Amino acid sequence: MYTFDYQRPDEAKAAVAALSASGDADAKFLAGGQSLLPTMRLRLAQPSALIDVTRIASMKTIALDGGKLTIGGAMCHAEVAANADVKRALPGLADLAGRIGDRQVRERGTIGGSLANDDPAACYPSAVLALNATVVTDRRRIAADDFFIDMYQTALEPDELITAVEFPLAERAGYEKFRNPASHFALVGVFVAKFADGVRVAVTGAASSVFRPAELEAALSKDFSVASARSVTIAPDELNGDMHASAEYRAHLIPVLAGRALERALSFAA
Repeated sequence: MYTFDYQRPDEAKAAVAALSASGDADAKFLAGGQSLLPTMRLRLAQPSALIDVTRIASMKTIALDGGKLTIGGAMCHAEVAANADVKRALPGLADLAGRIGDRQVRERGTIGGSLANDDPAACYPSAVLALNATVVTDRRRIAADDFFIDMYQTALEPDELITAVEFPLAERAGYEKFRNPASHFALVGVFVAKFADGVRVAVTGAASSVFRPAELEAALSKDFSVASARSVTIAPDELNGDMHASAEYRAHLIPVLAGRALERALSFAA
């Protein structure tokens, strides 16, 4: 490691002000640190200042209000997975959070940190996109369809802080992933969400960023069944191919996992 300034403000506005006051374009907000700290150890990132947001009380809440579930940006995965309101209102989201990484990652990693990092194989982006969530920052509200741009790239400004995520309540929602046995990241992960006006599907791990497959959404909006999901063919042209899986294999996995995600969605009590 190397020398850097560390601050732990107790308000979101103070955190943003501290980052701006650092005068360093490389200064970073520190949430769970599950991606940032390893890159610092490898000297791939060398911020002169870290602004720890994990103790900001307004970002450590979960609220269920009518047709909306709001999760604070500093809530760790384990807290989301165990929360009674999340399990009741969006059991598919609680299930996803409970299967991120391993126990140590779930106790430290946060939903805001995961979304801001936008790892192409992370689980949370698929839930946010499929559930048509809204990312709330210190200065604006960003629709999920506008938030994810490309690999490790979002619509956030460098000094913009995710304070909460607002999720509409789906009729049914479920997630399934084919995980890398070492990292537990998704080689492919699929989140399926059924609403009164149709079905949204989001895929992670298969491309440079999370995306919505129009073919699956159209098929499942007509027939919300495992057979319908598995009847869809996904083209491999723009999918990732690497040492873990070819683009063709990932294309094959997407409809298979969509069917399993649908089965999970139907397994939760209505």
